[in-house]
Amino acid sequence: MGRLIHIGFGNVVNTGKIIAIVSPDSAPIKRLVQKAKESGMAIDATQGRKTKAVLIMENSQIVLSALLPETISGRAQAESGDTDET
Repeated sequence: MGRLIHIGFGNVVNTGKIIAIVSPDSAPIKRLVQKAKESGMAIDATQGRKTKAVLIMENSQIVLSALLPETISGRAQAESGDTDET
């Protein structure tokens, strides 16, 4: 099992299962979120706040977070010890 990182409001995810962390602003991501909600594959961890990051997981589920993608990415990199920034 990978490390767990905090994604806001007491919610955590397994870093080993994350494929991508993206912003929810583009139309393709909005469609992806809508389809995941309709099929029951979306996990809403925003606690009613605005979605600022969408985590795409290995098992085709998506996790919605109220934290910025940069914040979650920074936490994931800090947990893994990877400090290589481009």
